[in-house]
Amino acid sequence: MNPRSLLIAAAWCAALATGPVAASTPVTASTPPDPALRLALKQAVEGSDSFRDRFQAQVWLGDMSRRLQKRIPDPFYRLELLRTIHHETTRLHLEPELVLALIEVESAFDRFAISVSGAQGLMQVMPFWKKEIGHPGDNLFNPSKNLRYGCAILKFYMDQENGNVQRALARYNGSMGVSWEYSRRVFRAYRTRWYPN
Repeated sequence: MNPRSLLIAAAWCAALATGPVAASTPVTASTPPDPALRLALKQAVEGSDSFRDRFQAQVWLGDMSRRLQKRIPDPFYRLELLRTIHHETTRLHLEPELVLALIEVESAFDRFAISVSGAQGLMQVMPFWKKEIGHPGDNLFNPSKNLRYGCAILKFYMDQENGNVQRALARYNGSMGVSWEYSRRVFRAYRTRWYPN
């Protein structure tokens, strides 16, 4: 579906419209990367539509586009970003709305965001991963590339935590064993803005 068709579809749809845990070392540029995570990320970056049918695409894109409009006024970029989020999450069996909540907390949808620790882009990916997986030229400010990395990392932690979202989010943020505040913030964004109707 081309961007103009997505915009029309979006307009149409909008009109319808736990206890203590063991401490974990946060991942930083100086921490040796987990070899299993390195492999998962490499496979995701080197691998490459996610909707069941056109109706599902129209409904989901229209609904989420309406919710994201204040953050991203450009309808073409907004719809392309949503399509990419849906693609990257569903291919890894992640919930797209959870990743939207994570992005809101991590970068407020600022594709050029840089954290104090040097994490970059929408999902605040640490740039050392590019070298670790043999892709030093990757641009983490590119939304598609950033989502490919970030979703692969989140999926790895979800698998490590046997689907426990709270713990996987804490691992993603590097706050496991220190605080559940990050997980709470993502859950709050999910419940108040992204939970599918």
